[in-house]
Amino acid sequence: MTLQQLRYFLAVARALHFTKAAEAVKVAQSSLSNQIRALEAELGAELFVRARGSVLITPAGEALLPIATRMLADADVARREVADVVGVHGGLVRLGAPPSA
Repeated sequence: MTLQQLRYFLAVARALHFTKAAEAVKVAQSSLSNQIRALEAELGAELFVRARGSVLITPAGEALLPIATRMLADADVARREVADVVGVHGGLVRLGAPPSA
C-alpha cells in the first residue's frame, strides 16, 4: 500500500467517479484504475462497486476512508516536521517593483 494509492482512493471516494477523480489528481484514468485495483488486491477487498455510469463505495472502502485520511495527514505532518528539523522551509515569496524599475 502506497501513499499514492491512498491519494487515488480518496479522490475516487470523494468524486464517486473514476474519470473525475483522475482529473482531480492529474493522472490518466487507466493509471488510477490500475492503482485502485492493486490496492484492492493487496487488501483483499473491493473498495468500490463499479456500475455503468456510477461508482459506490463498499463497506470495506468506508472502513478505509478515515484511516487513509489520517495516514495522508500524518505523512504531511512528517514532511513538515522533518523539513523544520533540517531547516528547509517552503513558502510563497512575492516581489514587487515600481513600474520605473
